[in-house]
Amino acid sequence: MDRQRAQEIVDAPKLINVTHNGTPVYIQHVDEHSDMARIYPLDSPNKEEDVPLKSLKEH
Repeated sequence: MDRQRAQEIVDAPKLINVTHNGTPVYIQHVDEHSDMARIYPLDSPNKEEDVPLKSLKEH
């Protein structure tokens, strides 16, 4: 996923279906300098992690 689209998803008023390695996730923040995103699985909000934007897929 590119940085601009990831930021649009973060700013969207409704939840947009995104996965990381097949797991549905919520994107909290996009780092514009490192092309990384702060995410967490929808079913485990306490498992935050930073992942490369290229590993995110929109469905």
